[in-house]
Amino acid sequence: MLQNAIRNVFLQLIASLEPLDGRQYTQECPALSNVSIGKHLRHVIGLFQCLEKGYTVGVVNYEKRQRDTRIEDDKDLALSLLHEIRNNLDKPDKELILESSYDEDSSELISIRTNYHRELIYNLEHSIHHMALIRVGINEVSQIQLPGNYGVASSTIKQQQSCAP
Repeated sequence: MLQNAIRNVFLQLIASLEPLDGRQYTQECPALSNVSIGKHLRHVIGLFQCLEKGYTVGVVNYEKRQRDTRIEDDKDLALSLLHEIRNNLDKPDKELILESSYDEDSSELISIRTNYHRELIYNLEHSIHHMALIRVGINEVSQIQLPGNYGVASSTIKQQQSCAP
């Protein structure tokens, strides 16, 4: 089930963040172009919050998501929001409109039909991408040992397992 896959990813995120202290969470990482772990997590949380809001009104526009800098500075707030999002994923699938300009030189909006489940998939895949970056940050600022499949897409894990002797 899609929501269970997201819950599992969030559990991995939570487990990887809990041992970090506040300085490690907010430290700029040269390997990440001087972006912190907290900023990557804020981005993940912001996408899910935007989808939640869009679900209510029927229109999702990730460009207009709230960029709450408190999330990137406050690990406890980020963890709380991960738990909150994790507990509120079970909504019926429904049609949505995805809105975006897709062009930095234009403000003209393009509207595309989508649905809640498709956007959950997008957010899940985007989250895993950011987890791979968070892994780099965690390795840079701490000695925390992450699972080998942390930040790796499930399709890649399955493919690797099928090739194993």
